[in-house]
Amino acid sequence: MKNTFSGNAQIGVVSTFSELINLNFNGDMNALCWHRDLLGDFKEIVAKLELKENITEVSVEDLLALQLSKKGNLGREMILKDIQLLTDFGASPCLNLLKSYERDEELNFISTDVYSYHIDRSPIETDTFLCTYHGPASDILPHDQVEQKILIPEIREKLKKLHDGPEAEFEAFLEDYFFDLHYQPKSAAKPVNLGSGHLWRLAVDHPTQQVLPCVHRAPTEKEGEYRLLLIC
Repeated sequence: MKNTFSGNAQIGVVSTFSELINLNFNGDMNALCWHRDLLGDFKEIVAKLELKENITEVSVEDLLALQLSKKGNLGREMILKDIQLLTDFGASPCLNLLKSYERDEELNFISTDVYSYHIDRSPIETDTFLCTYHGPASDILPHDQVEQKILIPEIREKLKKLHDGPEAEFEAFLEDYFFDLHYQPKSAAKPVNLGSGHLWRLAVDHPTQQVLPCVHRAPTEKEGEYRLLLIC
């Protein structure tokens, strides 16, 4: 498979799981990609899984219970291997069958759901890992192509009216309700789609992080098509 991510300063490309977890983020690089061309029929796996809710967590037992073709079994083996690698690393991977995420429709001037460009934040040292095996994949953008929504004057004014409290508590209010995590793409922004089969590590905002956290968003799902996503 052609590597479409090389030459992008935001993205580091590696060829092993060991490199993925051990390479340090630096400079503009806040996303690492273990670039892979996965074998297997992941569409078959999705077709045989049962969607119980809009987001259904799929257990290892659920995967093992599926009756699959040879190609479907190859796909299952790849997923199980990824789960094991991440678990051995100390992460807590979660395999999700996704129809859609919950939409934030409460405020019409600012969106704070995962379809909005956002960063992840953690009080402890961690990173976000994800791999889309089937369906549309997430997008990322560098920080010079986005603007923090709370700094856009018209949005900031509306948030101040919503806060309706002491000025000294306004910044804490923005953090408490996660408004500060969300970004607006600039007019010339060129998102990078993370594609299928690659295992990604994205920088998270935490006290020891040496780079800016990775700005990303979930894709809009296609009608009638589910995503199969490993994330932790």
